[in-house]
Amino acid sequence: MKLPRSAAGWTIAVFGVLALVLGLVGLIRPEALLRLLGFEVIDAADRASGDYTRTYIAASSMAAVNMGVYYLVAVHTEWRAFFRFTVFFRLVTFSVFTTLVLTDSAPGKFFGVAAWEGLGAVATGVGLWIDSRRSDVALTSPATGVVRSPTDAGR
Repeated sequence: MKLPRSAAGWTIAVFGVLALVLGLVGLIRPEALLRLLGFEVIDAADRASGDYTRTYIAASSMAAVNMGVYYLVAVHTEWRAFFRFTVFFRLVTFSVFTTLVLTDSAPGKFFGVAAWEGLGAVATGVGLWIDSRRSDVALTSPATGVVRSPTDAGR
């Protein structure tokens, strides 16, 4: 895989790699992921009948692996429309996760996930803004080979 060609691309790449890695951690060591997120880890023998925590962690972790791959594909193709799309929805995620912490539906440590989403959205937004101001960056479309400016990419 090629290195990102833009400031926004770097922010998407970092998030993609982290989503992929943390997703794999959740699949391989779900207890480690639960601890990292601030949730209490209960031994499997002590779980109540009908407790599907491990199932949910596996499903969420697989979704994170997929999301990481999607982000890395977007970086590889310099898919600017996707970059812009993530800014809004990561801010929505920040709002929802912050609300979960504020309403005591999630532990305080879980705010780290909300902060990561919010800061990531802002970083990508700033990266998109920087890229739109750079005149020395030309992007080549992998599909067509056409060279275009960062502001045209993704259209």
